[in-house]
Amino acid sequence: MVVSVNGHGLFDTVTGEKIARDRDPDPDGSIPDAVPDLSCPGLGPIASARVRIAGLFGGGLHTTTDDGWTLEVVSPEWPHDRVLLSADGGIPHNGPHGENWWHIFDSNYSELRAAGFSPSGHTLAVATSSDETLWSHQAPDIKRSAGQFGRSPANWSAQSQLV
Repeated sequence: MVVSVNGHGLFDTVTGEKIARDRDPDPDGSIPDAVPDLSCPGLGPIASARVRIAGLFGGGLHTTTDDGWTLEVVSPEWPHDRVLLSADGGIPHNGPHGENWWHIFDSNYSELRAAGFSPSGHTLAVATSSDETLWSHQAPDIKRSAGQFGRSPANWSAQSQLV
């Protein structure tokens, strides 16, 4: 779920398809900082639930997955943030760029709001002040070891949306 000045949107995390949209949500309790748990009312198929939001008002997403991926945000050219995806446990990285860690996003045109994994670890989200990018991947075959799975960002498929 995405919350912006343009309203609320619910997206399929695999296809990037917009599932539901509310351009004019009720101002009472519909912004994350209005409640202690930084949540908003759901919409569409999750209308009966509240959804925790990470971004401008705080909160956070998972930075690791059960199958060994790690996500980090670094700012070597502040205020421009970069998002790094790794299969080596994170900073300090083992080996050169492109082997066990990858620079997957540079927020040089918009302010980074949130970056992280879904609780399942199958979706990676990067949200800025202007757009969101979702990457998804299938869980590795449990009969394979992590090394045989093919640790590469090529195993992640991306979808982008303007918000």
